[in-house]
Amino acid sequence: MKVLILGASGLVGSNALAQTLAHAAVTAVVVPTRKPLPPGSKLTNPVAEQLESLLPEALAWGVDAVICALGTTMAQAGSREAFRQVDYVLPLAFARVAHQQGAETLALVSAIGASVSSSFFYPRTKGEVERDTKLVGLKSLTILRPSIISGNRDKSRFAEGIALGLSRILAPILPKKFHVNPAPKIAAVLVDSIIAAEPGCHYLYAESLV
Repeated sequence: MKVLILGASGLVGSNALAQTLAHAAVTAVVVPTRKPLPPGSKLTNPVAEQLESLLPEALAWGVDAVICALGTTMAQAGSREAFRQVDYVLPLAFARVAHQQGAETLALVSAIGASVSSSFFYPRTKGEVERDTKLVGLKSLTILRPSIISGNRDKSRFAEGIALGLSRILAPILPKKFHVNPAPKIAAVLVDSIIAAEPGCHYLYAESLV
């Protein structure tokens, strides 16, 4: 199996990359990034500052499955347009190109509360990318909606750090859907889902990612 991973420089994506490279069923991994990754025997790493510029090249990658862990924050993106480019435009564009070339399986990291009808920009954007990815025509689609994600980040996020701390303190009384979801666990579910490639669209929620 040849796998495309989007967002491999992020917390969940980097865990998914390590697990995918180690998986016996995976023969090759294509990982487009803005900065070069350390080389690996199974790894192909197209690099471009603007990932959308790699879309024509993606037509020749010939992947069998896609893991999409692309995501940013409004603070990092700097504007709604830049945020939407990362969290909606790029995931959908690469999903369509991969499917055109024969990929039938995709696992997508969304977010708790994602909804096209939300009055808030972040969950509405996540809901829209879920909705439109389902229209691509994939045989197997798995959508994960994690809660707060824990793990070792390259860049700290102050608000998330506070939320993580509170979630751990309140864990005994919080509903399971609000528990912390470890990045390695989310990554493992992503990898398992593309290997199994169960037909249809499957949602996995935060309570199953603890």
